[in-house]
Amino acid sequence: MELSPENILIIGSLLLITSILASKTAGKAGIPILLLFLGIGMLAGSDGIGGIEFEDPGVAQFMGILALTYILFSGGLDTKWQAIKPVLGPGLMLSTLGVLLTAIAVGLFSYTLFDFSLLESLLLGAIVSSTDAAAVFSILRAKSIGLKGNLRPLLELESGSNDPMAFFLTIGLTSLISVSGFTWPQLIPVFFLQMFVGGLGGYMMGRGIVLLVNKINLEYEGLYPVLMLGLVIMTYALIDLLEGNGFLGVYVAALTIGNGKMLHKKSLIKFFDGVAWLMQIIMFITLGLLVFPSQVIPVMGFGFVIALFLIFVARPLGVFISLAFFKFKLREKAFVSWVGLRGAVPIVFATFPLIAGIDKSSMLFNIVFFIVLTSVALQATTLSYAARLLHLSVPEGLKRRSLLDLELSEDFKNALIEVELPENASVDGKKIVSLDFPKTCLIVLINRGNKFITPNGLTELHSGDKLMIMMNSEDEDEKIKLALGI
Repeated sequence: MELSPENILIIGSLLLITSILASKTAGKAGIPILLLFLGIGMLAGSDGIGGIEFEDPGVAQFMGILALTYILFSGGLDTKWQAIKPVLGPGLMLSTLGVLLTAIAVGLFSYTLFDFSLLESLLLGAIVSSTDAAAVFSILRAKSIGLKGNLRPLLELESGSNDPMAFFLTIGLTSLISVSGFTWPQLIPVFFLQMFVGGLGGYMMGRGIVLLVNKINLEYEGLYPVLMLGLVIMTYALIDLLEGNGFLGVYVAALTIGNGKMLHKKSLIKFFDGVAWLMQIIMFITLGLLVFPSQVIPVMGFGFVIALFLIFVARPLGVFISLAFFKFKLREKAFVSWVGLRGAVPIVFATFPLIAGIDKSSMLFNIVFFIVLTSVALQATTLSYAARLLHLSVPEGLKRRSLLDLELSEDFKNALIEVELPENASVDGKKIVSLDFPKTCLIVLINRGNKFITPNGLTELHSGDKLMIMMNSEDEDEKIKLALGI
């Protein structure tokens, strides 16, 4: 097929629409949506009925990195600090030590049984060592799986923060194999530099973005999402340019923004949720196009054995050792082990050896692809059952709604008060967003000279204004008065 601009547009739109429409049927049938997206890409490829020839790992890698950047940002933007604070220690242990132990275990297993060198085996382990943010976010939220305790924020924190470690290991081992003279000791300072620059740079960018959005006062509200699209990519690119870990930087920036006081935050959260879904579809279809099923079939045996070892041995090993320092029950550790979902990220990481021209890189890529298929098909379909089996799911009526679902209603309070600002009020001329207003309270209406104003963060308060404020309880009355200077 000749890929003219018109053909590219029609093929791209058909693949996108088909994926979205098919996801509805797949969800009812219990088929993981991510598996469906991969399948559509494979069917459209040169070995499938579509006959589209796509053999450029560089383009696939670029699309994967772009998509993962927005997916991590969306996940971090919707994560509340209050939710992850109690599980910060366990989450960081899982995303660092857990990833390292999983990579080593899979690497040694592959080296023992298969015809790979030690470095090639460890590279395979590194590629599949992290859980996939897109897979975990989409499955936990799309299926509204209700979990007891802090398991859900722990799993989402781990999946959002463990890609940087897996990325570092993949790039490091690829360099050890392909770059002459590159040694293990050289990796240590690179690791600390990447994590430090990524974490600090992400926090600083997040604070800067909040300040910019609150101050810029764009004439058209529809430009704020466009501005954020550019700022997200700039965050990744700038941190990467400073030799930091761009994925870590984007996730930390999103956490900072999502927990800060920023205008249009609710609409931006919903916007980026849609962007994340679009990126998942594009990423999975692109990677599906890159795969040749005829080349995957010969390595299915290798892939299946490694996948089973990863799911039942390597992942539990990493989880149990990482969480040994914290008070988790055996069944909770078992469930965390089972939610070791692999998705598109390992396939994206597997393109780095391909581009570097490493021997057996094509075989590694196809093995990784089959490991992902096995993980999604086996684990994604049984998460709800595993939670019920381990008595970790909550009753249907007690399920916690996701933060995204609550965005429109989380500020609805059970007490309504009216506060009148005195003459020469200390907040006269100040914008609402600049006030140290309680997060659980909301100014819903302003009566100014018998004219009613629906306020937003940019609305300035004036002496004599009558404010209608919704709050949780009367205990917050003093905090409101203090914030308003009365």
